[in-house]
Amino acid sequence: MFECRGPVVTPVIHVLDREQVLRNIRVAVRSGVPGVFLINHDFPVGDFIPIITDVRKSTPNLWIGVNFLAMPGRDAFPILSRLCANDCSIDAYWADDARIDERLEHQAEAKAARRVYSACGWNGLYFGGVAFKKQREVRREDFKGAARTAAPYMDVVTTSGAATGHAADVSKVSDFRKGVGDRPLALASGVTPENVSDYATLIDCFLVATGINYAGDFYNIDPGRLDELMAIACRYGEES
Repeated sequence: MFECRGPVVTPVIHVLDREQVLRNIRVAVRSGVPGVFLINHDFPVGDFIPIITDVRKSTPNLWIGVNFLAMPGRDAFPILSRLCANDCSIDAYWADDARIDERLEHQAEAKAARRVYSACGWNGLYFGGVAFKKQREVRREDFKGAARTAAPYMDVVTTSGAATGHAADVSKVSDFRKGVGDRPLALASGVTPENVSDYATLIDCFLVATGINYAGDFYNIDPGRLDELMAIACRYGEES
């Protein structure tokens, strides 16, 4: 889809305001990323929507995904559909919790989210969090099963380390790869230029924030860090 070599790198911008987002987008685009995610850590979704709309008007051709903090896909998809109807197309939604429970035979909540997705008219990519930070803890021995269970209910199974900025255990990512098979797998949290090689053969898409930001800065991309990470990701594309 992205026609890029190696794993896809999508910077995550923790949004403050329109100008801060556009400044970071310019940095990201200069580094050659195919798209970005926007997330509202500091204010409610109602205040986030106008910023998204303004950013879309300023960058009509950029691939943009969003995360409405703590909002499951079931609730987000209708909002994205309304945005689309108002000429604000959003290309992906990333939910921290895709409501997968590997302990259950029937995934009622995940199925309900897919029904809403199918009915609402929004057709972007759904990145669903599984064994994700700050959500219900999944046992290590269940990682593979959780990933396998999740794969039919979302476009991109997405997992993470234990917390923001914490790298995921490579063994966890390996289990997830085995679970999803050839379906797309994304990793969020703790990815840096220093450790991206640990995951590059296992992951299709990196959602990266603190690992490419200036030291101690939650909100602004360091172009040198992003360039370094992009170069490593592209190198894995050449080798493959």
